[in-house]
Amino acid sequence: MLPFPTLSSTPSSGSTPGSGGGGGGGTGSDGDSRRPADDGAKITKVQWRGKRQADVTVKSPALGTSHKVRVLVPKTWKSSANRTWPVVYAFHGGNDTYVSWTRSTDIEQYAAAYDVIVVMPEGRNGSYTDWYNNGRGGIPKWETFHMLEVRQLMERNFHAGSSRAAMGISSGAQGAVTYAARYPGMFRYAAAYSGVLSMLSPGIPALLLYINSGNGNGSPERIWGDPVRDRANWVAHDPTSLAPRLRGTSVYVSSGNGKEGPLDKPGKAPWDIGYLSETQVERASKDFVQRARSVGVSVTTNFYGPGSHSWPYWQREMHRTWPTMMRAIGARKF
Repeated sequence: MLPFPTLSSTPSSGSTPGSGGGGGGGTGSDGDSRRPADDGAKITKVQWRGKRQADVTVKSPALGTSHKVRVLVPKTWKSSANRTWPVVYAFHGGNDTYVSWTRSTDIEQYAAAYDVIVVMPEGRNGSYTDWYNNGRGGIPKWETFHMLEVRQLMERNFHAGSSRAAMGISSGAQGAVTYAARYPGMFRYAAAYSGVLSMLSPGIPALLLYINSGNGNGSPERIWGDPVRDRANWVAHDPTSLAPRLRGTSVYVSSGNGKEGPLDKPGKAPWDIGYLSETQVERASKDFVQRARSVGVSVTTNFYGPGSHSWPYWQREMHRTWPTMMRAIGARKF
């Protein structure tokens, strides 16, 4: 496995799904006019949900199967356009799917106020990496799916441009910052809401292995390997270890402290997993921030105190960071 892949960041022009303006609420399955990714990944279906939201089915060699990507396009978007748009890649957390951002937040309304595309790919419990598989590599390759296949398909068929931001919650937050570090210059802005950003802090490897032991994919060591024996692979995917590669990217980090906060439902037990997990998230996030700042990375933080590992806080953080993120990628407000 190559520890730091090099992928072209140049958008490719070409045919787009359909013709004319934005989506019309219909379904298309003829992919002959759509341009594939370099590895042969292709769009096999586009289902429009209204004029500005599309669910795109991607046949992925990296994953060995098809998965969906939800896309929001601005009111200025046309499939026949000769321009590109700034783009936000929004990653979900574990035990969730590509629909989570539109299901659990008002991201559709927030995005509609700006001239920006939002791409929300499936991530399942893939931990935002090409799986180690005892050093053999191979399927599933979630990093390749996101960073090569989805990105190129969006650029070649939906006019996504090279001015990019990445944001995520929980494991998706880890993914957003890891991708920004593994592909320096790919993203201008990376926002992490409650992400484990220091994978090698004391106790964190055991926590990650425990969390991933229930993902239905066999041994959790398939993902990054054994944290001792295969430490080099963990280092190659650890945001804190990769911090120097984030110079030039604006990074935002936030989390609660695992105590009952203003957005938590009353009556949750103190040992609720949403509280317990956030205590470790805060610790790992602060370890990352200390390291990143020491090597000259521009990091803005909001360690907001009481709050659990849950969507109400992540939506609030999205609201807080959205205008700054839009400025970073040059997305104008309507």
